[in-house]
Amino acid sequence: MNTDSQQIERLFTRADGAYVFARWGRPIVPVVFGVDAASLGVFKGAIEAVVSLASHQMAETDPELGANLMIFFCQQWDELSEVPHLDQLVPDLAPLVGKLKQADANQYRIFRFDEAGAIRAAFVFLRMDAHMAAVAADTLALSQAVQTILLWSDTAFDEHPPLALIEGNAVLRPEIADVIRAAYDPVMPAAVQDASHALRLAARIRPPS
Repeated sequence: MNTDSQQIERLFTRADGAYVFARWGRPIVPVVFGVDAASLGVFKGAIEAVVSLASHQMAETDPELGANLMIFFCQQWDELSEVPHLDQLVPDLAPLVGKLKQADANQYRIFRFDEAGAIRAAFVFLRMDAHMAAVAADTLALSQAVQTILLWSDTAFDEHPPLALIEGNAVLRPEIADVIRAAYDPVMPAAVQDASHALRLAARIRPPS
């Protein structure tokens, strides 16, 4: 399946018109809070699968943060305010909780970046409302893993989610998998804000003639 540069450009063009791309600049060390052991295994397996797809790396610990991909499950957003030391990792936690409650949101992601603009940490917050609770654990895990492997646009998946259902099973859409693989090509930049980057990604996806 061929993915043209305009399609790719939309995946990283934010609602304000800015093209912003970043990938992880360090091995990913995930930790998941608020789930049972079985769900924890599902999430870590999904993250490992997406990291492998990207030819990136995972590690046991991050020298700076310990864990650098933190996923928090809650029933109500107010629970985040009770997580020890979370306000130190997310300085604007109190106003963020208020904003999430007002928007009746069920998920939110925050990224942190290093000096080169590459992703150094990500925080994922998931509120288990009726919609979220109806999603199978493996589908939810794969969706979140895909949405944190790159800094996608805030509108990237408004029209088409990154996953598709095939015979009842959620799988990563092939064109999104192609973009992830191309984005982690060692010759590509870890962070860029120039839309010509989409042309370079497309060139790595396009099959040879």
